[in-house]
Amino acid sequence: MSFDADVIIIGAGGGGAVAAKELGELGIKVIVLEAGPWYGNKKWSEPNREKGSVSSNSAEDLDIALFRNQFTKHENTMNEYEFGRIRWGPADRRRPSWHRNVPKNGLVWQAAGVGGTTQHYWANSPRGYASAIDGVWPLSYRELIPYYEKAEATLPVRPAPTTPKEELFYYGADKAGWSMINTLNPTSPGYRPQPNAILHPNDQLMDTSLSTEELSKMEGCTLCGHCVNGCPHGPSVDKTAKRGTNVSYVPLALKTNNVDIRPNSYTIKILTEEDDKEGIRATGVQYKDTWTGEIGELYAKVVVMAAGCIETPRLWLNSGLPQNDWVGRGLTNHYWDWITGVFDEKELMNILGEPHVNPFTGPTSGGRLDYPGLGCIQPSGVSPGLFASLTFGFTDSGYHYAQTDSPNPYWDKKGRVTGDELRELMNQYRNTLSIMILTDDQPHKKNGISLDTNLKDEHGPVPVVRYTASQEDKKKREQLVKISADILRHAGAKQIIRTDWPAHLFAHIESTMRMGFVVDTNCEAYQVKRLFIADNSAHYNGIGGPNPTLTTQALTTRTAEKIALKYFS
Repeated sequence: MSFDADVIIIGAGGGGAVAAKELGELGIKVIVLEAGPWYGNKKWSEPNREKGSVSSNSAEDLDIALFRNQFTKHENTMNEYEFGRIRWGPADRRRPSWHRNVPKNGLVWQAAGVGGTTQHYWANSPRGYASAIDGVWPLSYRELIPYYEKAEATLPVRPAPTTPKEELFYYGADKAGWSMINTLNPTSPGYRPQPNAILHPNDQLMDTSLSTEELSKMEGCTLCGHCVNGCPHGPSVDKTAKRGTNVSYVPLALKTNNVDIRPNSYTIKILTEEDDKEGIRATGVQYKDTWTGEIGELYAKVVVMAAGCIETPRLWLNSGLPQNDWVGRGLTNHYWDWITGVFDEKELMNILGEPHVNPFTGPTSGGRLDYPGLGCIQPSGVSPGLFASLTFGFTDSGYHYAQTDSPNPYWDKKGRVTGDELRELMNQYRNTLSIMILTDDQPHKKNGISLDTNLKDEHGPVPVVRYTASQEDKKKREQLVKISADILRHAGAKQIIRTDWPAHLFAHIESTMRMGFVVDTNCEAYQVKRLFIADNSAHYNGIGGPNPTLTTQALTTRTAEKIALKYFS
């Protein structure tokens, strides 16, 4: 058989780009297929309007001027769910996003494109909790530590700077009786700065002789906020402040001269063959050009699936690979919630020395409180439009004024807020502090990804996403919400609104191709040799509640090493 590459990687997001860089540095020839567009590359100067080139394999193709022009930080331009530049859909914005069958009131917050969802992730990069891995996963936490360290050095990951929202959060946490902890591996509850994959603030940030425009072209974070809409700040693409894989691992992969990345290429089938020694083994992929609809095939010695926790099991199922009851099952999602405190200017002056929190300033989330066994909470500051929807609209509790529950000692309102009341609360946006709740939810076989038997798109039967929190998960979330409300009250909040998010906000999806069930400890599929997983779906569980990206990057670093040793030594 003639091979197009040594390894084909499906997806250039949080895991796929890592695998490409690690394998490329070992001299292994790699083709990466990415379904979405590539921003900041000269070969696609108008990535949303025309097809452009086929592929790029040189860091010289990266262009910071293009990148700044395309990543505008405008909420609607970047993050509008159906037609924003960072969405789950084709590069051509005249076409609708790709469909997923999700529960009522559900939302899958993922993105296609080089960099994947790290294009708009918050760059929060904590390690998983040892208590969620040791004695639970088929490998130990100690085995992951050197790979965590390598990923942390590569991005790099550093403690986030303190802006007013973090200062207010730390003040409330301290007053509520929590202790600050100084560790990357929490074993007991406490608060700390967020391990953060954003370059430290520019040293000249306080130089009043420099304009905002000049600062944005220098190395380092400008603390301007709105990170969720994409970060265009830095002197070059590879020195952009927020370290999504499109600006960190992708440039490093290209610099190996062994990696070729093809955007606008949606993989629709894993190709296999029978071998006397190995049994069923992966030999390549079939893909579709998202602009022309043309179908092509590529062949390699190893295939790595890094398409994400929905598309990876969907691709397995649509490819007719061997039956496994755990393919797509065991989905965890950190069963989120969101709670917000509103503060008086006078109180803020006493605590912060200034009248406003300005929650959008600085990293989206620069602090956290870890509680192994329950999950974690994170002070969070987002753009006004996103803040309005996350705080006052996206709820499972209906309108707050229609609530019949007895008054709650922890919060003043729960559910949707509208009309004059909403207008008044939005007027106080600059004086708010919101806390995101991430629950240590456990894998259950009823939760996961299956195929819709009635609905297809151009890539085959569409995925059906199912998730229902267990009673134990609900208890954990309630405890974390009460801890968050207590911190806000101790910080001096005059009013607290609990949003009560639906269970179906899908962003931290993990565990749909679980290690020990679908793949082995090297992340190679039990039933299909030479087929590996390099995304969140290989996680055995939700790693205790922390944000999953760094764990995927560490695990993928290890997987790339194992691929090289087994098949290219």
